[in-house]
Amino acid sequence: MDSAASDLLEVRGLRKYFPVKTARLFAPKLRVQAVDDVSFSIRPGETLGIVGESGCGKSTTARLLMHLVVPDGGEVALGGRRLGGAPGLTLRELRREMQMVFQDSYASLNPRLSVQDSIAFGPRAHGVAREQAVARARELLGLVGLDPGQFCARYPHELSGGQRQRVNIARALALEPKLVILDEAVSALDKSVEAQVLNLLMDLKARLGLTYLFISHDLNVVQYVSDRVLVMYLGKVVELGPVENVYRQPRHPYTQALLASRPSMDPEVRVERSPISGDPPNPTNPPSGCRFRTRCAHAEAVCGRVEPALAARGAGTDHVVACHMHIPGSGHSREARANSGPPFNPAPAAT
Repeated sequence: MDSAASDLLEVRGLRKYFPVKTARLFAPKLRVQAVDDVSFSIRPGETLGIVGESGCGKSTTARLLMHLVVPDGGEVALGGRRLGGAPGLTLRELRREMQMVFQDSYASLNPRLSVQDSIAFGPRAHGVAREQAVARARELLGLVGLDPGQFCARYPHELSGGQRQRVNIARALALEPKLVILDEAVSALDKSVEAQVLNLLMDLKARLGLTYLFISHDLNVVQYVSDRVLVMYLGKVVELGPVENVYRQPRHPYTQALLASRPSMDPEVRVERSPISGDPPNPTNPPSGCRFRTRCAHAEAVCGRVEPALAARGAGTDHVVACHMHIPGSGHSREARANSGPPFNPAPAAT
């Protein structure tokens, strides 16, 4: 794995617990463990995809990185500079170099601002003269495939969903950021429009040398756009690696279940049983040890006693998994089988 010095974004031990309000005066204090000790890095020019079930902490992680939600713990460093640390990175500098595109294209735009003013707002807030900011806005509109002559004076309600998302992408690029976070940026679009916006994002990445953090529940989209993929479950990272490795040889039972749940285009391929059973545990009181053990067909006593750490199998690999079946000496009965030869895949086969 590349050294930390070559990483654009470094995240270490990120944590956020949300308190749960209760009407009972002396009730115990409960906290939703939305993000719990999440660590990863993103290299310059790559796309890191984050996948997982709804409520696993994907969007909260994105908001913590942007500091839209203040983290309870952990460190975020961009370009080797740590937020609030030494060498210091101020919040203003962080948001200039890291921008975000949200899922709801309409709610993301101020209905009282024209398209041109929405895009120019960021540069103006960072001290750019109005003429330069407007010229930049018109240039970016053309870059995302919208004619400036037709769209500059329009308002959000006059645009389609795909056009509004293009405006949001242009607005995110207005400050020339190093990293763009895309939080379900195409999930609300029709499939034909989604494909157009995805191709636009790939083109912009190549032309402008961008780096993406791409969050989506659509496994096929993540496979298409990502270089590496991070799988989250109940606030934890359970698997991380190159997209080809994770999709071809998933190691964590949860990742295997996610991939097995994808519908097949072949009508002859049918899944006789559900690849995953049960509901996610209560995030205010997650299971001890491995958080997936209550839904895992291969859980054993060690899974409840010890929380598995992210571990790589073999020296020099950047495919890591938090599962006792892939940790040498963990005591799991399948550990020897999983750590010798090809990766063990216990997912149910489709028939």
